[in-house]
Amino acid sequence: MANENFVDYVKICFKSGKGGAGSMHFHRNRTTAKGGPDGGDGGRGGHIILKGSRNVWTLLHLKYRKHISAQDGEGGGSNLRFGSQGADEVVEVPIGTIAKDAETGEVHFEITEDGQEIILMPGGRGGLGNDHFKSSTNQTPRYSQPGEEGIEAWKILELKLLADVGLVGFPNAGKSTLLSVVSAAKPEIADYPFTTLRPNLGIVSYRDHRSFVMADIPGIIEGASQGKGLGIRFLRHIERNSLLLFMVPADAKDIKKEYEILLNELKEYNPEMLTKDRILAVTKIDMLGEELIDEMKPLLPSDLPCIFISSVAGYGITELKDLIWQTLNKPFGEGTEW
Repeated sequence: MANENFVDYVKICFKSGKGGAGSMHFHRNRTTAKGGPDGGDGGRGGHIILKGSRNVWTLLHLKYRKHISAQDGEGGGSNLRFGSQGADEVVEVPIGTIAKDAETGEVHFEITEDGQEIILMPGGRGGLGNDHFKSSTNQTPRYSQPGEEGIEAWKILELKLLADVGLVGFPNAGKSTLLSVVSAAKPEIADYPFTTLRPNLGIVSYRDHRSFVMADIPGIIEGASQGKGLGIRFLRHIERNSLLLFMVPADAKDIKKEYEILLNELKEYNPEMLTKDRILAVTKIDMLGEELIDEMKPLLPSDLPCIFISSVAGYGITELKDLIWQTLNKPFGEGTEW
């Protein structure tokens, strides 16, 4: 199934290369029986490097790679010959990938640009040859440095989706249906909760050949920020969305209350979520008449734009895309007109 190809979490044991040993050597040839030290330095061990790539969308290619190692550096040689550096191991990851320590959970860094390279684990330094240790009082040093050991540790790579619009709602709110209508994405759709078990991305075409990216996030339930249901695993994908589109079905007992529960879960997970632009879409209104819609309007939250849509009937879809585009492209610091 296509959804099985979406992998947003991997745990891998990385090992950077060991530095090559410095050489303990003395110059010798036909005419020189007791020459001075000429041992060269060892080469640096290979780095473990993460590189952002716009051509990679998930961490699927790393799912079955549990151990990744860089090459060791080579030892130094005679005549001050330096050892070769170990080859770096460059691991391509999607833009939006976060590297974390598997034991402490500490976030090391985040890959945010195409082509960006960051050293996750540096290779060991090469040892110095005995030439470095000669002096006026010790002209024949009989020692050199060993290469520095590489670093071996378990790391976690997590992906946060890069999308303009994130769909937020309880299971079976119509998120997948909307994504399938406005884009070419083909998420699994069924009339039961938790149909979506992995995020889906879709490119939404807009007027004059413009477009924006929409992400269908698996349904949130009350208590998700504490790990209930699908838990916080997918809440992180919402962090990178510019706009949050809250979706509540028209047959909900209390639309405003459901919206407030969803908003509170985001607040509990990360208070900075509340600084994002928000739109509330009341879905599945094909089952309502105009009179019921008019009666519902005063009961909706007053602090954000609200719109009524039906993905199945196509009602309000064009207006929703207009509102999304206007919100995404409004001047910084201005409110959205609605």
